[in-house]
Amino acid sequence: MVLSSPRPLEVEGSDARAVLELEKGEALRFALHVRAADASPPRVWTPGEIDDRLDETLAAWQSWSTIHQSYRGPWSDLVHHSGRVLQGLTYAPTGAIVAAPTTSLPEEAGGGRNWDYRFAWLRDASLTLEALWVAACPDEAGSFFDFLASASLGRVRRGEAPQIMFGIGGEHELPEREISRLAGWRDSRPVRVGNAAFEQKQLDVYGEVFAAVDRLREQVIPDPPLTEFLLCLADQAAERWSEDDHGIWEIRGGPRPYLHSKLMCWVALNRALGMADVLDPTDAQLTRWTNARVAIRQAIEHQGWSERLRSFRQVLGRDELDAALLLIPIVGFLSGEDQRVRATVRAVEEHLTDARGLVYRYRRDDGLQGGEGTFLLCTFWLAHALALTGEVGRAREVFERACSFANDVGLLAEEVDSRTGELLGNFPQAFSHVGLVTAAWAIHRATEARLPG
Repeated sequence: MVLSSPRPLEVEGSDARAVLELEKGEALRFALHVRAADASPPRVWTPGEIDDRLDETLAAWQSWSTIHQSYRGPWSDLVHHSGRVLQGLTYAPTGAIVAAPTTSLPEEAGGGRNWDYRFAWLRDASLTLEALWVAACPDEAGSFFDFLASASLGRVRRGEAPQIMFGIGGEHELPEREISRLAGWRDSRPVRVGNAAFEQKQLDVYGEVFAAVDRLREQVIPDPPLTEFLLCLADQAAERWSEDDHGIWEIRGGPRPYLHSKLMCWVALNRALGMADVLDPTDAQLTRWTNARVAIRQAIEHQGWSERLRSFRQVLGRDELDAALLLIPIVGFLSGEDQRVRATVRAVEEHLTDARGLVYRYRRDDGLQGGEGTFLLCTFWLAHALALTGEVGRAREVFERACSFANDVGLLAEEVDSRTGELLGNFPQAFSHVGLVTAAWAIHRATEARLPG
């Protein structure tokens, strides 16, 4: 670490610490350099050089915000701030969007659910682009989809399912390993680098990618590689929707028939059919997509509903709840006026919330899953779904409750400790800021729809 201050100081080593006592009015400027062990020492920047680079960075962000952030609605300051956070998670050289810039910040202090999130998930990045569509003008949409098509096209051409995540440079191999010499945050071991989930099958990514492309159609006019990629995705969604997978939560057990995965395959086919004029599929493809869309709806409505739970269920044929069921009205599968949707929202609110009203991801018959906190994304989903069912006042309450857990600079982690209210998990978490943006927009639209005239 190289520090530049009124009293320049250079500190070497990974465990180095520097303590400077500053007088009132003094400022400490510092620049961090990373170099190989055999490289020559970096030049120490002067305080003026550091000031210049900070000024350039501030000017660039202020310019971006002025030009791009056009959301006008309630909580515009929160939405705009989340838009800047999401923009900041974009790796400009390739267009990749990371889920979070950290690794191994645990879902429970001292626990073992410590994952590396410094990668571009198809799901997270696609939802981030949709949120940027609300919060700002997502100029980077084209770069991301170029990145996605170049990283995935060869695989899907061979009939293989798309890999669900990549390194920020398009790396395919992301092996997971543990760093035993590191204690982790509050002794939360193991500290992990890499993520074994890159080998999982997650069918929901078909829907998230298609929903983002459809939403951003004006910014993303599909070029031949992207069009070919989307045609392959739609064909695979039609062919594979009935298969088991690991689901949105990347549960590290065996594959299961998750309702959310079927739902998002329906989204993929529904959006693909709506984009037929752009994608130009064959008549045979249109027939396959249409038939599969009908079959998915029948499976969800007949096997996905539980009379005992009075809710849709996490897994077809098994009575387990899941906050991802809140997406049924959000993605347009059923309207918020549907009684099954209303009942599902009530079930989640009654059985998947903690004393603060924040939402857990899922519950099985043996109770809430241990070892993690409540999920801010799921809490924002609840606010979003409540707005769609017409309960706008309740939606506002839930939304503002979730927002209250942002830290002093407006950043949200993945989870909240149910006992202490402390933020948990990797940070800042794209998913949480995505949920904030889209829920605010939904509440704004629902409020406007109720106004006279």
